[in-house]
Amino acid sequence: MKSIWYFVALILLVIGGLIFLTGIYHLFSPPEIETVLFEIHPNIWWGFLMIIFGSIMYFKTRNRIA
Repeated sequence: MKSIWYFVALILLVIGGLIFLTGIYHLFSPPEIETVLFEIHPNIWWGFLMIIFGSIMYFKTRNRIA
């Protein structure tokens, strides 16, 4: 049986990847109406951080048994 943190890590990886890819898409195809913080590209930063944190959690919990 896998620990709950294994599945939390997978969710962080998937959602972080989607947010990161959305940020990359908006980098090359900016929306017509830009928000105040569009210049710092928060989707890219937060998606990347979620991928890193999810990867760390995944590799720490992948072989553990609950």
